[in-house]
Amino acid sequence: QVQLVESGGGLVQAGGSLRLSCAASGRTFSSYNMAWFRQAPGKEREFVAVIGWNGSAYYADSVKGRFTISRDNAKNTVYLQMNRLKPEDTAVYYCNAGGSLFNSGTYYRGDYWGQGTQVTVSS
Repeated sequence: QVQLVESGGGLVQAGGSLRLSCAASGRTFSSYNMAWFRQAPGKEREFVAVIGWNGSAYYADSVKGRFTISRDNAKNTVYLQMNRLKPEDTAVYYCNAGGSLFNSGTYYRGDYWGQGTQVTVSS
């Protein structure tokens, strides 16, 4: 079992930055692929970024060049640095663990989810 707790969300103006954190429990964090998803009101949950157990990272086209995913295995934590935020980035952001990541960058979500953290970008 893996428990995930996100933090770092908030209200920011367009063009600003936020860093989200996802702290994971368990001893096998370093072996998990870790991802971020987001869900805006009235929309389906969508993939944002994933980082593999080996550090390989992939991004949705909508955030490429603005967001950076990273991990600190010593702290059992994955981060999402979000720069040049846009109003359309407004959503609840969720951490996901344990999915399958392929060399193409395709990620099939795992079974473990955090509770989510709200990000609101004002125009």
